[in-house]
Amino acid sequence: VLSFIIFICYIASLAASFMMAPLLEFLLALFLFFAYASKLNEKFKGVHWPLADFLRCVTAAVIYFAISIAAVSKYNDGASKAAGVFGFVATIVFAVDFYITFNDLVTFLKQGGSDSPEGHKTE
Repeated sequence: VLSFIIFICYIASLAASFMMAPLLEFLLALFLFFAYASKLNEKFKGVHWPLADFLRCVTAAVIYFAISIAAVSKYNDGASKAAGVFGFVATIVFAVDFYITFNDLVTFLKQGGSDSPEGHKTE
């Protein structure tokens, strides 16, 4: 939801060139939400889902931080400032999600990854 709000703010601002990053993050988050909701992670064992979610969180936090600094410092209209502030909030949210996902990824890797080929060799 936060990515979609940031996307709308960038469309309405002078910093419209930054609108692609929140749109892609929104679509990736939507895809992973539906993948987990429809249990695609159990059907497609070849994809390391915790790692995909981890990488999405890391890239989102870095990208939102960078474009928020640029939007707040470079543009003077209200929509750009709002998008920048929402971007900083999104950076914090993705950083927290990064931390939680990192802990899940560590437990997944300590278990040997139930869907990894190494896990099947020991059975």
